[in-house]
Amino acid sequence: MNLQFLLFEHSEGGDGTGLFEAMAAVRPAQAAAVQAEIAAVLDWAQAQFGPAAPVEDGGDWHAELQRSEEPDGSGAPRQVFSLSLAGSAAFSAAFEQHFADALA
Repeated sequence: MNLQFLLFEHSEGGDGTGLFEAMAAVRPAQAAAVQAEIAAVLDWAQAQFGPAAPVEDGGDWHAELQRSEEPDGSGAPRQVFSLSLAGSAAFSAAFEQHFADALA
């Protein structure tokens, strides 16, 4: 899947779990496009691995989304989205394969 706004950085825990983190800072007019990408990522995760539940509680994946508004360098507003996904080794492998173009 080709994502225009989200670029994920990947790290691994010692137990084989993976963490994928992306941030997008956009003008308000682009916020809906970022939200659509986030929804596509979360919809894929749920379709492939079921409802979100922390790995430490026996789930395959979990997500955290934060959104804020802050001024850019010129004082114009921008929307900042931060999306973090943590998942099992199976989730991480599938995520890396499906979103290969969106990995830093």
